[in-house]
Amino acid sequence: MELKQLEYFIAICEEMHFTKAADNLRIGQSALSYQIKALEGELGILLFDRLGKKIALTEAGKILKGHSHKIIDTIKIANDDLQELQTLNKGRLTIGALSGDLSHIASMALLEFHSIYPHIQLQFFAMDDVVKKIKQNAFDLALTIIPPDDDQLNMIPLYEEEFYLVVHANHELANQSDVEIGDLQNIPLILNPKDHCFRHWFDAICAKQGILINPIIESTDIKAIINFVINGKGATILSSRLFRIENNGHLSTIRIKPSLIRKVAIVHHKQKHIGAAAKAFKALLNSYLEIYSWENSDRSSTPKKMVLSQSNKEFL
Repeated sequence: MELKQLEYFIAICEEMHFTKAADNLRIGQSALSYQIKALEGELGILLFDRLGKKIALTEAGKILKGHSHKIIDTIKIANDDLQELQTLNKGRLTIGALSGDLSHIASMALLEFHSIYPHIQLQFFAMDDVVKKIKQNAFDLALTIIPPDDDQLNMIPLYEEEFYLVVHANHELANQSDVEIGDLQNIPLILNPKDHCFRHWFDAICAKQGILINPIIESTDIKAIINFVINGKGATILSSRLFRIENNGHLSTIRIKPSLIRKVAIVHHKQKHIGAAAKAFKALLNSYLEIYSWENSDRSSTPKKMVLSQSNKEFL
């Protein structure tokens, strides 16, 4: 049974006349008759009684008429829903991000995304192992440090960023241009806990230099860490972009030698379809990152208010 045959069948039911139905469909009467006979042959039952020049629905025809309307209506609704997905008036988007500064950046971009596409249902998760969730098909996209090559993953590099020692603008080190990584162990630091992904990365770098870091305060809340620094309780380590986002004029950066560089990417499963909502979020995230780019900017300045456009489309 073909959809076209059902459409032809409904057209005849509306007119109860083959010639008028054929005219409405803009096809020949013989072609219409052929399709109805083929449908009746497939079903093994007559749909119309032919009474001279008149026709009437059989009991089977009446049953099929009711179902045909439901089928056509369902297909129309499905087409409308698919169109809404493409125009971002419906749908769901699940995003994961490495907990810490990357989850903070992703959440701010999602806030803007929601203001542009309020009908998209959003789910956002910050955790240490977002790559595992991508492999399990639990997330559409994830923002994370570039993982090792993996046949299941498609990785879209976004940027490289440097991490800096961040202090209050009145801190005794604020006017210092750089600091040796070995000197960090003598500075009161406020960092994520040891089991946090950033600390794994940072502690591994320090361990290679024979450095042991013992923070005076630990927190999983990046806002809390920054507030401690603003209130002069110690220093922290922040990525360039997060500093640009969070600096309110009370913070200063000091370059760490040798430089701490991290590569960041968006990842998704190679076999997962990337829909319009995921593509739009990726484009918006790129716009967001460009606004808070470290290049050609004053590290002590406050970033401009984010302004993003729906027309800025850079798809995966």
